Amino acid sequence: MQNIYLAIVLAPLVGALVAGLFGKKMGNAGAHWVTIIGVAIAFGLSAYTFYMHVWGGLPTFNAAVYTWAATDSFQFDIGFMIDHLTVLMMLVVTSVSLMVHIYTVGYMQGDPGYTRFFSYISLFTFSMLMLVMANNLLQLFFGWEAVGLVSYLLIGFWYKKETAIFANLKAFIVNRVGDFGFLLGIAAILMYANTLDYATFFERLPALAGMKVSYWPGVEWSLPTVIAILLFIGAMGKSAQVPLHVWLPDSMEGPTPISALIHAATMVTAGIFMVARFSPVFELSDAALSFVMVIGAITAIFMGLLGIVQNDIKRVVAYSTLSQLGYMTVALGASAYSAAIFHLMTHAFFKALLFLAAGSVIIAMHHEQDIRKMGGLWKFMPITFITFLIGSLALIGFPGTSGFFSKDSIIMAVEASKLPGATFAYWSVLLGVFVTAFYTFRMFFLVFFGEGRMDAHTKSHLHESPKVVTWPLMLLAIPALFIGYFTIDSLLFAGFFGNAIVVLPAHDVMAALQEHFHGAWPMLLHGFTSSVVWLSFAGVGLAALMYLGYPQQLPHFFARVFAWPRRVLEGAYGFDDFNAVVFGGGSRLLGRGLWRIGDVRLIDGLMVNGTAFLIGATALQWRKIQTGYLYHYAFVMILGLIGFMTWIVFLR
Repeated sequence: MQNIYLAIVLAPLVGALVAGLFGKKMGNAGAHWVTIIGVAIAFGLSAYTFYMHVWGGLPTFNAAVYTWAATDSFQFDIGFMIDHLTVLMMLVVTSVSLMVHIYTVGYMQGDPGYTRFFSYISLFTFSMLMLVMANNLLQLFFGWEAVGLVSYLLIGFWYKKETAIFANLKAFIVNRVGDFGFLLGIAAILMYANTLDYATFFERLPALAGMKVSYWPGVEWSLPTVIAILLFIGAMGKSAQVPLHVWLPDSMEGPTPISALIHAATMVTAGIFMVARFSPVFELSDAALSFVMVIGAITAIFMGLLGIVQNDIKRVVAYSTLSQLGYMTVALGASAYSAAIFHLMTHAFFKALLFLAAGSVIIAMHHEQDIRKMGGLWKFMPITFITFLIGSLALIGFPGTSGFFSKDSIIMAVEASKLPGATFAYWSVLLGVFVTAFYTFRMFFLVFFGEGRMDAHTKSHLHESPKVVTWPLMLLAIPALFIGYFTIDSLLFAGFFGNAIVVLPAHDVMAALQEHFHGAWPMLLHGFTSSVVWLSFAGVGLAALMYLGYPQQLPHFFARVFAWPRRVLEGAYGFDDFNAVVFGGGSRLLGRGLWRIGDVRLIDGLMVNGTAFLIGATALQWRKIQTGYLYHYAFVMILGLIGFMTWIVFLR
């Protein structure tokens, strides 16, 4: 099987290299075929691996492929850990990536960077697979940084747009903040456990459980708490949790396919996967779990509220991604790791569907993204309309859709948690249901219903997107509808993840849920009586009343009544302004101060100019004794000889 695992990661890499190096010679068709075939091979082999591990009885694979570096104290390997958590992630990454590759053929047609784009997205798939298949922190960090690098390249893909360059720089810098904490966490593991290998670290973890560390006098921290929080800071950057969330909405400057691939289905979920992988560490610290849960709750509700005031179709979906990542993070904090991964999987399909359907709308609208300039598109784009509706229903958790099963499971798990912060988290995710339903169907109604608000030229040319765009939408709509129904039992209550996820009995909220779970169908029927579903119906109803019933009166009325909160939301709570003033302005001020003190005064003034002045002044004095007269030099020589003889006779 090791050769199969190697083929899974190398097939997209080969496609990326061929398209990147020889794309111009191969042409557009050659570039997209070589990358699609590479990802299709990875998907097929991932599906085979999933089958062999889940139904074929294949045990967990954990072995090094080769040694990257070795010292007297440490050995750093490149290897794979293939368990049920890994195979699920592999299948999600490769399936969504394959759909995005096919979709891109239609979306990027005619773009001058066509072959470069395919090379980048195939390289991203390789990087993400290296991340989820790693069996050690060194390889995990390689994949972690590699997906960040490709994300930087793809956000700024249209590098002639100034906004795109600002967006990719912002993403890169904010993620470096999170990665600083992540690196410290990795360093702490290496320092105290003397290894970066997952299995070895988990074996040595019980010996570290009671260890205390002190970083300043009089204050002691639990070592597992320190490690867990540092690792989670890395996840906050990669999975866009408050306050390191600011990069993700701006990343919509990149082409729509990468919004689906990177910022909905795969890269932003790397932090969620990492925390689940290190569940043995987090389980040793209630403080870390509470911290994770509260951060996730803040992200879920407050980022959802921002979706209400967005008018760019991609930014609405982007803020919904932030909110749903908050739901996953809340589940991690409640020790409902399986529910977090379950929602990660369902969200990958319905959110990729929403982004790609939004891209289909953008194509039809001649790249107009303002939902206020759309309307009535259901008549012209029936496939996009239906698939967008399916994605929207899954996002709000409509009973029967995949999002219903995963989101409701998270809410019930948080309700059962006894950890500090659980009550705040529960009410946050519960209120988030109403908010999500409102902004999702505000977008849906403005785009597909009402009178067309586009210009006459655009309206006269409206039509459905080509099949290469609509087929991926239809294929993604299937799991967005049904995958939750068919997998909830095995993923949440049948021990699917086995030893890949560790939960202490005191934190086992999923056991409490299992007592009331009697199958997917009874859960579906009971859903129509739950407060969660009725909150989502209320959100849809309010959106329908405002944007279908009274579109001229109610939006303006609410805009006047809630003028101050609206300004706060439109300013995104001032995070960007704060970062610009405190971090941006502070960094520039610090830089200017260091330049003046360090560069101008110390280096130039003292070291360079000061040294030159000292040498010049010394030379100026010494030149006075260089008269050019022979008797002066003879006199100095005589004085020297007298001094030397005096030293020999009297001082020696």
